[in-house]
Formats: sequence, C-alpha cells, structure tokens
Amino acid sequence: MISVSKRPKWPFLILSSLLLLVAGTWAFLHHARSINAEKKLDNAERLLHQAAPAPWSRSEREMATLQQTVRDNPKSARNRTLLGAAYLQKAREAGDPSYLGKAEELFKKALELDGKDFEAMAGMGSLSLSRHQFWDALRWGEKGLTVNPWSPELHGVVGDACVELGEYDRAVKIFQKMVDLKPQLSAYSRVSYIRELYGDTKGAIEAMRMAVSSGAPNRENTAWCQVQLGHLYFSEGNYQMAEREYRMALKHLPKYVHGLAGLARLRVAQKKLGEGVRLYEEVVAAMPLPEYVIALGDLYEAMGNSEVAKRQYDLVVAMQELYRTNGVDTDMEMALFEADHDLNIAGALEHAKRQIQRQPNIKAADVLAWTLYKSGQYEEAQSVIRQALRLGTKEPLFLYHAGMIHYKAGQKARARTFLTQALALNPQFSLRYAPIAKQALEELRQSS
Repeated sequence: MISVSKRPKWPFLILSSLLLLVAGTWAFLHHARSINAEKKLDNAERLLHQAAPAPWSRSEREMATLQQTVRDNPKSARNRTLLGAAYLQKAREAGDPSYLGKAEELFKKALELDGKDFEAMAGMGSLSLSRHQFWDALRWGEKGLTVNPWSPELHGVVGDACVELGEYDRAVKIFQKMVDLKPQLSAYSRVSYIRELYGDTKGAIEAMRMAVSSGAPNRENTAWCQVQLGHLYFSEGNYQMAEREYRMALKHLPKYVHGLAGLARLRVAQKKLGEGVRLYEEVVAAMPLPEYVIALGDLYEAMGNSEVAKRQYDLVVAMQELYRTNGVDTDMEMALFEADHDLNIAGALEHAKRQIQRQPNIKAADVLAWTLYKSGQYEEAQSVIRQALRLGTKEPLFLYHAGMIHYKAGQKARARTFLTQALALNPQFSLRYAPIAKQALEELRQSS
C-alpha cells in the first residue's frame, strides 16, 4: 500500500476534489412543499445568496479582493483562476451550488486567455468531480498533466476520478506520486481514503493523522480532515477517540457543521437521542446537507414522530432538484435514499443500474445490490454485492447489506458471517439497521 513516510514541508492545500455540496437552505426547503418547482429554485437561489457566511470563513474577503483584481486586470488568466478556486471553496463552505457555475465561467475564460493554464484545468477537474462528472474530471486532469506533469493538484484530480471510476490500482499509483511530489494534507487525506477502501483502517487513521498534522492555510480543510479522522474511529467503534477528533475540529472552528454532525451521530450511537436531535437540528438549520437531513428524519422516525420525519424526507426530494439544476448528478444518492425508505423502488433500481455504468466503483455496486435486494432479486443481488466487497472494505453498512442479501437468498452461514462482522466493527453502526442486524443474527443462530 502507499508509503507516507515523507514529512510535509510548507503545506499548500488545494481545494478538495470531493466537495460535499448542499442544495437549498432550511428556509427554502421548509417552504418548498407549498410552491411550484420553478419558484422553489428561484427562491432557493435568492435565499442562498442572503445566507450569512460561516463566522470562521475568509472566503467573502478573499472573493471581494480577487473580484477587484480581475476587474483591474481583466486579461490575467491567473487572476480568474484564483477567483474560480475561491468560488469552489465558497460552494464547499456555504453549500451554494450556484457558485459552481460562476467558477466554471472563470476557469473557461482563463483557458481562453491562456490555453496552458494548468491550474485552471485542475479547477475544471475539481468542478467536474463536484458535479459527479467523473469522466470529464479524468480528461481535465490528464490534459493538465500534459502541460505540467509535476502538479500535485492535477494528480489529485486524476486520482480522485480513478477512485470514482473504479480504477483503484491506478488511483494507488497516482496518490503515491502525490506523496512523492509534495507530501501534504491533500496527499495524505487521499492516501487515507484509499487505504480505508482496501480495508486498512489502521493505515487510514495513520495517514489521516498525518494530514491533520500537516495543516493547511485554510483552517476549514484541516477541520474537515479532523472530522474524517473522527469518522474512521467511529467506524471501528472507538467512540472516545471519535469524540476527541470531532471536538478538536470544533475547537479550531466553533460551530463547524461537520464537527457538530459527527457529535450528533455519536450521541445517537450512545442512545442519547434527545441530544442527537438537538445537534442535528442545529446542523440542518445551518447547512442542510441531504445526509444530515436524512439522519434527522431517521432519528425522528425512531422516536415515533413519523409526521416530522416525513417532512425531512420530503425536503431531501426537493433538494435534489436544485442539485440537478446546477449540474450535479445525484442518481446514486437518491437510489440509496429511496431504497432505504421504500420509496419508488422501481425508480431507485433504474437509477442504480444507470449509475453503475457511469461510475463502476464499489459504492455504486453496493447501492445496486441493495436496490436489487429491495426489489426481491436476491440471486442477482448476491453477485453484485461481491463486487462491492472486492477490495476488502470494512464498511459496516456494506457488510450489513451483504448479510441481509445472503439471508434472503438462503445462504445462512454467509449471512451470519457478514452480520457478525458488521456488528463487531460497530454495534451501533446505523440507527435504522443495527437493530435489524441484531434481530436477523439472533434468528440465524436459533435456526442453526
């Protein structure tokens, strides 16, 4: 696996290629149920622009300075590229996907002014990754490397695209090259992720700790890595270390939504549901990422408040429209959401089948296997879930899916193995599915 023995020099963080985008604001989404689709989108954009920036963000000041620089020197490709990168960071921080279009215009104009602006090519690659347009991202990254084969940023774009396209061996080589070129946060965090995919959780933790230690000029990127480190600890059931990392992120960036969401998830696992609700409500009010809205809905449902839970699920559906309007492909995420909540199973299966063609990676295989399971196609689901587990990924939800699929297919021994592994990693891996896994495992034991 990838070596990370080199220590960073002066770290410089590129924008994360794997942007987590948010569609809409809480106010828009709360109102969206009673207005037509066109008004939803118009109102969403208006309210997003009115949203106050995160108190720790420097993006507003940086964008204002760069906007003036572009006005003062409109023939400078570099100034436009820098402003485009600032817009990408703003999209990351504020969850406003409209900044993606603004960034795209700037990168394209920069390339008109300078056809060899490899940083603009890296920007276009990162933009394509945020929109889940992975083949486009790969093309932009490879094109940039023909101009500058020593760019860590471009290697990051190519490596991220390879991961999403299921080209894992190539991704490993690319990320190793990143470490060799410039050992820093952006390289170490990618090494961590690829190690996690290959089931090397301890190695993933080691690399993510190095990413955090490397630091970055942008505090948000360091805090993001601290949250990811917390998630790694959570996935193996180490709640004490998970909480430590979430709190460290919040210490550096008070009210950081991803840190708060990590704590919320932890409180739910610890059966402190009231505190979990409070934290998730605070998170969703500030940044309604679909995964957080879904988590809040699932929590309400578990507490017997189905009506309020349904409102959260309705919000998720509304959010997808704004994603699509801004060019973000959300078919895979929607397929999993619909399958989990027994909504439009036939449509979810079609989405999943389409996505496995667009991004033949293990996540897409897991989603397809699960939608097949929900459709009652257990034999085919068995074949597909093997593809999802082919790297040895120690993801409790993958293992749970595999266990339930084999249970329904009559493969009881394998079902017991997978369900036991999922619960051994983290007995509270999912509010929705951990109790089902325990019940199924007990039934299997009694029938043996």
